[in-house]
Amino acid sequence: MARNILILGASYGSLLATKLLMAGHNVTLVCRKKTAELINREGTEVRIKLRDEPTHRSIFSRDLPGKLDAATPDAVDLSRYDLVGLAMQEPQYTNHTIRVLMVKIAEAKLPCLSIMNMPPLPYLKRIPALADSNLEEAYTNAMVWERFTPGLVTLCSPDPQAFRPPEEAANVLHVGLPTNFKAAAFEDAKHNELLRELERDIDAVTLDGHDVPVKLKVFDSLFVPLAKWSMLLTGNYRCITRTEPQAIRDAVHGDLARSKSIYEHVDAIARKLGADPSDQVPFEKYAKAAESLLKPSSAARAVAAGAPFIERVDLLVKLIAQQIGMPNPEIDQTVQTVDFKLNEKIVLGGSTAQ
Repeated sequence: MARNILILGASYGSLLATKLLMAGHNVTLVCRKKTAELINREGTEVRIKLRDEPTHRSIFSRDLPGKLDAATPDAVDLSRYDLVGLAMQEPQYTNHTIRVLMVKIAEAKLPCLSIMNMPPLPYLKRIPALADSNLEEAYTNAMVWERFTPGLVTLCSPDPQAFRPPEEAANVLHVGLPTNFKAAAFEDAKHNELLRELERDIDAVTLDGHDVPVKLKVFDSLFVPLAKWSMLLTGNYRCITRTEPQAIRDAVHGDLARSKSIYEHVDAIARKLGADPSDQVPFEKYAKAAESLLKPSSAARAVAAGAPFIERVDLLVKLIAQQIGMPNPEIDQTVQTVDFKLNEKIVLGGSTAQ
């Protein structure tokens, strides 16, 4: 049975959308008016490398069995949808029209699968050790999340690395590292049945007889998506330096012993929250993957381009570490560097934004 999925965010969200379309499900991408018009006119293109093939293939939404459309936030009819995917950068949810849509989603009690690096606050409240923690400081506007029922929100670790090529149109996405989306289960069995149905359907997809990477993997553990935190704190946020941004590979391999120390400390934070070692990714596996990540992280590129706000998983992990008695000077230094660069952009731009 074809499911109808609403995904907020047409850039990174188009990757999950493409996998769902290949499996015969229908997707609406929520985005700006010009992007929506482009997608409705031409569809999307996701470039991905299949195993044992030397070059990327282009997968066009118009060639797939599922139906794709795009809409602005104010034009969404929520009664159509079985599931909502949250694929925007966390600061984007402060936009007025997005906030209005988010209120409607919360009131409609639709299950929400986040594929953001920044975990939604309602998801964190499902973790007993964080249920009463004060973490709002890490969010651009924490009020966005206040109407959501925690059990209806889960997190899917956005492990696949993908970016929108700057020279291309807004409907093109290039996948650099085609790993899997790893989702924690919802509280409700009915919603988990839907997730596992999507998991099976995506797993069965082939292209010219070849397996297609980037699967949706569903786990009973709440903590599997938190494995991404170690990667973000070791690589992505350390791409941000006081001068020019550096590649993820250089951030990780510039001082491998230091990187391993940071990675293992963040892993230990997740274990203190309740994660099992089997929920986590060994440092050696991450370091190997980082060898192919030759560009700065999206956070570093955004800061370099003058963004006043970015997702602050670095600050979130620092706050959690402090509140559970596991502070770390390396994490603190990363947060200071990111704060410095964001404040520098505000000062240089003449902005009064805080």
